[in-house]
Amino acid sequence: MPRLGVNIDHVATLREARRTTYPDPITAAALAELAGAQCIVVHLREDRRHIKDRDLRLLRETVKSSLNMEMAATSEMVKIASQIRPDVSTLVPERRQELTTEGGLDVIRNREKVAEVVRTLKGAGIKVSLFIDPVLEQIRVAHEVGADAIEIHTGPYCEANTPQETEEELKKVIAAAKEAYNLGLEVKAGHGLNYFNVSPIAAIPEIEELSIGHSIVARAVLVGMERAVREMIALIQRPPLSQSQR
Repeated sequence: MPRLGVNIDHVATLREARRTTYPDPITAAALAELAGAQCIVVHLREDRRHIKDRDLRLLRETVKSSLNMEMAATSEMVKIASQIRPDVSTLVPERRQELTTEGGLDVIRNREKVAEVVRTLKGAGIKVSLFIDPVLEQIRVAHEVGADAIEIHTGPYCEANTPQETEEELKKVIAAAKEAYNLGLEVKAGHGLNYFNVSPIAAIPEIEELSIGHSIVARAVLVGMERAVREMIALIQRPPLSQSQR
């Protein structure tokens, strides 16, 4: 069963809504780990809309499991990552006007730039993951530029409008996971996963880690971070229903 990485960006989003000092994402990370999370994920954006540089520094000092810094492939972020040295840096596309990351990194189009960033980060002792769409050629190029891992973008699967569309998108994720695994890449998945759609993704044997944020933080508002994380872990670890049980 895959590990759970908890993205705590939206704890900081709540804090920034009123420009207060609470809720504290550092405390949220500690509670998530206490509940069983095996990775803490944060996205330090160019506009610093939620997570701040100070948050990242404190998380590096306090996270006991693994710290995954999502980042754009820019010189500023490479410099920060090289100084902070998270356990993992996940390269993601980033646009200022988007509400959240809207698609995977185009490794094919940006091959040389991505390869350079991968080399620099790995030279600083940081494992590098690429957030990409479930497209086989993108995965092959991710392997060629030296990435250690990929995170498969599950947004289209989560946003599918019909059972047939959902099944089609799930097949793409399955094929992508198999391709990445066969190339020797560590396989992760994330974006849009929640308590209702996570089980089929968690059941894919090649996927080693899931990155989930918004749905857990939203649930935590109602029941607390520890319970929200434990409930998600229980779903991830539950065997998938057979066709006859559905």
